[in-house]
Amino acid sequence: MLSEQSLPVVRATLPAVGGALDSITERFYGRLFAAHPELLRDLFNRGNQAGGEQRKALAGSIAAFAVALLEKPDERPDVMLSRIANKHASLGVTSAQYKTVHEHLFAAIVEVLGEAVTPEVARAWDEVYWLMANALIAVETRLYQEAGVPEGQVWRPMEIAERREETPDTASFVLRHADGTPTAAFRPGQYVSVRVTLPDGARQIRQYSLSAAPGHPQWRITVKRVDGDPAGEVSSWLHAHARAGDAVEVSAPFGDLVLPEGDGPLLLTSAGIGSTPMLAMLDHLAATGSTRQVVVVHADRDPASHAHAEELRRLVDALPQGTLHLWYEEPGDSGARPGRADVTAVDLPTGVTAYLCGPLPFLRAVRGDLIGRGTAAADIHYEVFGPDLWLGADN
Repeated sequence: MLSEQSLPVVRATLPAVGGALDSITERFYGRLFAAHPELLRDLFNRGNQAGGEQRKALAGSIAAFAVALLEKPDERPDVMLSRIANKHASLGVTSAQYKTVHEHLFAAIVEVLGEAVTPEVARAWDEVYWLMANALIAVETRLYQEAGVPEGQVWRPMEIAERREETPDTASFVLRHADGTPTAAFRPGQYVSVRVTLPDGARQIRQYSLSAAPGHPQWRITVKRVDGDPAGEVSSWLHAHARAGDAVEVSAPFGDLVLPEGDGPLLLTSAGIGSTPMLAMLDHLAATGSTRQVVVVHADRDPASHAHAEELRRLVDALPQGTLHLWYEEPGDSGARPGRADVTAVDLPTGVTAYLCGPLPFLRAVRGDLIGRGTAAADIHYEVFGPDLWLGADN
């Protein structure tokens, strides 16, 4: 909660700060990487930096948090904080790094806003920053404890036990511990980070959903090759070089798009490679003999592009109350409906909880359709691959 002294100052200056956030975050990252080039090389996603997505996500998170402090002073935006904290934990972010961010972020604010940053304004926004930072540190501390690892020490060497080509641009990798010990437990829907050393020496990190249920002695991830450099430099490296027997660095599992307990009805909606967390959920439901009502909606380009298509059908068929609805842009003779997925054309049970994963335009469209059908916003959960540019939405 903001102090009584800072509340009116933040309210009065939010339009100016919010309007300048894009310039502030651009200046911030420039300062940060000039002082700490190792962060860009070995921690931050160079593709997201080059495209500006990370800058926009940071600006959105700051603005959303400040608005939440003003509009709901007795509540924390826990959904937003959890999503950010899980991503940070999967990267091994430490509490000490928040001081480094503070130093360069506030220097950037002063550089952009100049004399408008009076001591009173600086104190108020300093309070906003540390309220957000300390909330994230608290969540990340809990996540590290639950994962059974010291702060930031999330990495472990693993071995590729098997590689399988799922589609022309998608491969799955089965991961195991080299000493044969079982992999750690995780919640269906979570992801791991994979860190690889690229030809220029950079150790870049990307997140991949675990695409099979917990309980197996090994993990599985499914990686779609992304074209372009630096956006696709990790996925392209894995496709070109990773083979059975190779060692890779993998983080502990994190992520908050997880299968809920209970027996309530579920809607699992995905597009493209967004099907991977849904596969883990379905695999778990099938393995545990679940009788929940589960509606599965998936969209893809065409049958040949749909990774794990037969597996998806098999898992849904294994559920007594499972139904599958497929849309392909080019369905051919697959039996799928043509065009883009339309949840308004699907019968949904009362009280359904929805889980979405896929590209941001897909998520926005499906979420809007569900709300239009009367699904409560609190019952719609999503995972977006990459920086979350949806921060501040009612989710």
